[in-house]
Amino acid sequence: MAYRETAKVRDRKALTEQRILQASHELVAEAGFAALQMNQVAQRAGIATGSLYRYFANKETLAAEVFRQATEIEVDHVRRCLQQADSCALSRLEHALQTFAERALKAPKLAWALIAEPVDPAVDQQRLHYRLQYANLFACAVQQAIDDQLIPQQDPMLSSTAMVGAIAEALIGPLAQQAQDPTHAITHTITQFCVRGLAPFRYSVTGASL
Repeated sequence: MAYRETAKVRDRKALTEQRILQASHELVAEAGFAALQMNQVAQRAGIATGSLYRYFANKETLAAEVFRQATEIEVDHVRRCLQQADSCALSRLEHALQTFAERALKAPKLAWALIAEPVDPAVDQQRLHYRLQYANLFACAVQQAIDDQLIPQQDPMLSSTAMVGAIAEALIGPLAQQAQDPTHAITHTITQFCVRGLAPFRYSVTGASL
């Protein structure tokens, strides 16, 4: 008779996997993916290193899952900003960009790991996937702003892809250097640059004509 896991065993395995992922997330948030060593993960999760490999075959697989979960949290914050119904499309976009930058600067080690740290191919593939997700979300807001005649006609996806690249590149310096400038000054500059790129000489992040 084939062995079937009981609900109790499944629950125990799920809890162990959750502890592994929590421990891994903490290590990455503290020192990046370079700190994600299997023995360190096992020690922090309170399990034997050999047991860890029953859940994740190798470090690359574990790192990719940690990246996926951490980035999905950030994508969800951006998504919620863009879904607010009590403001215009440009205001929602501004809020989303500012939220993205502020969250990165408040957790610089984690943000550096997600945005720019050299990583294994499996993690890098996840990074490309989530950059596309951000671009798709921004593109919807850009298209709405075009439809509302708030900005000129343009390719929404191309503009959004450019914004994702611009905000990521602009954050790399402050994240790497533990910037001394106030977070507000950095996020304001980045947001203003992105919005001006959509509507040159027509709109600023304060809503005033340029």
